[in-house]
Amino acid sequence: MTPTDINAQPEGGVNKLYFAAWRWHFYAGLFVIPFLSILAITGASMLWIAWVDGRDGERTPVVQQELVMPVSTQAEAALAAIPQGTLKQYVAPRTADVAALFRVDHDGDATMVAVDPYTATVIETFPRRSGWYDFFDGIHSDLMLGVTGDRMLETAASLSLVLIATGLYMWWPREAGWRTALVPSFRRGRAMWKSLHGVVGIWLSFFLVFFLISGLAWAGIWGGKMVQAWSQFPAEKWDNVPLSDDIHASMNHDRREVPWALEQTRMPASGSDAGIAGVTTAVTLDTVDALARKIGFDARYQLNVPQSETGVWTLSRDSMNTDSVDPMSDRTVHVDQHTGKILADVRFEDYSLAGKAMAVGIALHMGTLGFWSVIANTIVCLSVLFLCASSIVLWWKRRPASAHRLSAPPMPKELPLWQGAVLVGLGISMAFPMAGLALLTVLTFDLLILSRLPTLRRRLT
Repeated sequence: MTPTDINAQPEGGVNKLYFAAWRWHFYAGLFVIPFLSILAITGASMLWIAWVDGRDGERTPVVQQELVMPVSTQAEAALAAIPQGTLKQYVAPRTADVAALFRVDHDGDATMVAVDPYTATVIETFPRRSGWYDFFDGIHSDLMLGVTGDRMLETAASLSLVLIATGLYMWWPREAGWRTALVPSFRRGRAMWKSLHGVVGIWLSFFLVFFLISGLAWAGIWGGKMVQAWSQFPAEKWDNVPLSDDIHASMNHDRREVPWALEQTRMPASGSDAGIAGVTTAVTLDTVDALARKIGFDARYQLNVPQSETGVWTLSRDSMNTDSVDPMSDRTVHVDQHTGKILADVRFEDYSLAGKAMAVGIALHMGTLGFWSVIANTIVCLSVLFLCASSIVLWWKRRPASAHRLSAPPMPKELPLWQGAVLVGLGISMAFPMAGLALLTVLTFDLLILSRLPTLRRRLT
């Protein structure tokens, strides 16, 4: 291996910009690589667990028969399995050969009960959100650290956009042409690794940006405070329907279950004459299920049971919850528990543009559009892992053999067009606050600490 002079100053304006981009690429990658690796591994694990085994027992097999027992009879069996339990939710079978699911809560614990819909016998019970899917989901969502983990992942995802921008700048063809940029060269040594890293990166960049943006839309700051807040479905569209103090996000339980566009929207409330014709007889679990089938909820759908005097029956089909493979068929219907009238019927076409983009984006992100999306997302996850691994190999091959240093690319002493770089940094900081906070922290650390500790500075460069 040929030693690299990490203090050598590049010649020429273009080279100086290249080295500046390379330095930011290096430091952003230093922070981002562990998180991207975790997200890729947990994401791929969730994809295949959901496809092969399902989530919350949704693929529990049964023997198909001619007659299906009433949903209320099935629910009674589920409640009998959890003494003194309260029925919270019914999940209709996806196909005729799988069990119906009931969520029953007791003393703060949520239990899923798989019931044979033909015999109304309980097949199994298990704690809700207790499987391997949820273990990986907990890591993927917030590293199992709550708000702290959410902020860490949001910072990593935001800095990944910086990583992509600087990487594209460095690999963009200038003299060699697009063939070199898009087709890998298999020469030996560091040249081969650099080519593979650059080619995979440029092909993956569009997909990775999509995954990062759709993931950030769930994050606490950029998603919850900046984007989701002004993209919510306006409850005013429900034509003077009484509103509850609860928002739709109250139906989330340890996992995102409510459509992104509805999370911040207030729930309608039962107890008035508002709404349109729905259930015209006694309002029961069976008649609400019959209404669901009548208005178009075929196969798998979810039915949330009202839990208070003003609560509503909520019928929903959402590709995010694997209810269907078509996000454009997503639908949420609220029914007054006293009158049986439909208080709200929200469909995909009612969402804002951002809401529609997220409905489709989440389905693509989670790979719930069928087997092809599972394969496609797996390729993306493997590509991300390759980029992380190849970046470490490239660093290892270029580091000085005799120096105990991090071997960061040198920062040019005189950077041309620095005003443009500042504007880009400001733009990123305004668009993605956690990235801006991270960049500001690095600059402050460099100015106040590294500049006063030359030995430490040498080791980090």
